[in-house]
Amino acid sequence: MRGDLFSAADPGLQELILHGHRLCDAYNAPETHDERPEIIQVLFGKTGKDPYVEAPIHVDYGFNITVGDNFYCNFDCVFLDGAPISFGDNCFLAPGVQVLTATHPVDAVQRRTVEYAKPIVVGDDVWMGAGVLVLAGVTIGSRVVIAAGAVVNKDVPSDVVVGGVPAKILKRLVPRPAVRAEKEEGDDW
Repeated sequence: MRGDLFSAADPGLQELILHGHRLCDAYNAPETHDERPEIIQVLFGKTGKDPYVEAPIHVDYGFNITVGDNFYCNFDCVFLDGAPISFGDNCFLAPGVQVLTATHPVDAVQRRTVEYAKPIVVGDDVWMGAGVLVLAGVTIGSRVVIAAGAVVNKDVPSDVVVGGVPAKILKRLVPRPAVRAEKEEGDDW
């Protein structure tokens, strides 16, 4: 959780991973469709209002994942949550998104036995297209669109569209004022 090196083979960690995998197995089973809201509440560390997660989903631990209100996750997403993964409100993930806090030393000998993880933070109103990869240690601002297939390996500011491998800013967005709930007489929108 602090970014320190650790052994994934540690018996305590293996037990926690197994618990997360069992919850995913239960969530992904077709016959548990009606129980999915309760399972996601147990699997994730914290959820806002109305999270919707399509099965299948895959996690390492699950309890390091927090999502805000109105979170939507499409089919076949992967969350390697050795460190915290945090989503703001109104985040939408297309099929096959991977959010990966896990990383490994570049030294080959060290890499044989240890790894480490860095947190990922995602702001509000973020849309990740199909097959997006978000790598360890990245912070993504609010109101961001990430194009399908992008590999996000560095921080992304708010109000941009990013895409490519590695992801680069493709367009800057103009922040909009909050939309009024009711149209006033004389408005043209």
